[in-house]
Amino acid sequence: MTSPIDQSVSHSARIWNYWLGGKDNFEVDRQIGDQFAQLFPDIVPVAKGSRAFLSRAVTYLATEAGIRQFLDIGTGLPTVDNTHEVAQRAAPDARVVYVDNDPMVLAYARALLTGTPEGRTRYIDCDLHRPDDILAAAGEVLDLDAPVGLMLMNILGHVPDAAEAKSIVARLMGALPSGSHLVVADGTNVIRGEEFEAAIAVWNSSGSLPYHLRTPDEILEIIGDLEVIEPGIVPCPLWRPDTTDPARLREVDEFGVVARKR
Repeated sequence: MTSPIDQSVSHSARIWNYWLGGKDNFEVDRQIGDQFAQLFPDIVPVAKGSRAFLSRAVTYLATEAGIRQFLDIGTGLPTVDNTHEVAQRAAPDARVVYVDNDPMVLAYARALLTGTPEGRTRYIDCDLHRPDDILAAAGEVLDLDAPVGLMLMNILGHVPDAAEAKSIVARLMGALPSGSHLVVADGTNVIRGEEFEAAIAVWNSSGSLPYHLRTPDEILEIIGDLEVIEPGIVPCPLWRPDTTDPARLREVDEFGVVARKR
């Protein structure tokens, strides 16, 4: 039987998986990942810092904010400390809906992602550019009249037009009740911007889904008038860090923010 996955073309989710130390990648992905890292050596700390930020942010939402429902859009390939694992460690009854529209990601995820008996974990096939479809499908699992944690990790950079990105966020958050939270992390170009932009140019020419770096202020503009939780928008390793290790507290060009709907 012929494999439905083209192993001759790099794939953004598999490259990201490679940077995180995962095994769900091919030689073409490793080649592009290594070429990217030669131009921008910070990419592995960026990837690992982003994943650690997700874990801390979800833990914060499930414990301090009392969130029991999570909508994670564009989650990519399963690795370690996925949203449902972190949420259900803190609250076993947490419900998590993952959203992606990549057949390969969906195939991996449905096979690998299982939750607690008390909670629910579901993967749905939807496109970020169709927020109404996402809300309709998510509403079959989540109670959209109760607070939700909306996760948009490294996905808004795939929307080149900032006005469209802002509109998508506004539509999604507009359908969620007061007390819902938004978690965003995306690549920025303020610390080692020239190197990162050069590497992104390689990424965008490789056949992977194009990505666009933004400044932290531009990211804040996209999330609108939500209440930004302290410490604000900062490099991901510096958002409520759980370590004093200087090697893990580096400023990197991936900023994260958590915000609350009043």
